[in-house]
Amino acid sequence: MSLNLGSSSTWAIDKNSINEIGCIHTCQGLEFDYVGVIIGDDMRYEDGHIVTDYTKRASTDNSLKGIKKIAKEQGEEVAQKIAENIIKNTYRTLMTRGMKGCYVYCIDNNLQELLKKMQ
Repeated sequence: MSLNLGSSSTWAIDKNSINEIGCIHTCQGLEFDYVGVIIGDDMRYEDGHIVTDYTKRASTDNSLKGIKKIAKEQGEEVAQKIAENIIKNTYRTLMTRGMKGCYVYCIDNNLQELLKKMQ
């Protein structure tokens, strides 16, 4: 699958968009009948808690640009808190784009099971 048909302005309305993948930046503000969201390695469920890990975020994602500098200058705890908010907000935004429904796939099996129980 390709990402946004090479055009961030029209990919969502193109007749072939059913075979396309959008990202947070190109989906924000749009609504679809149905969406599919893949929750990657940056969020998992461990010991009864949802855990985020910004080091597992895609290197091409600019939403966490500068987070390593923040960790170095202000401490890992500060950086983790900022990153956690961004990561959770990203998935929340993506999962609210579907007006009729949202399909979710989690890389982490424990998180997948937790979400199944919550439906």
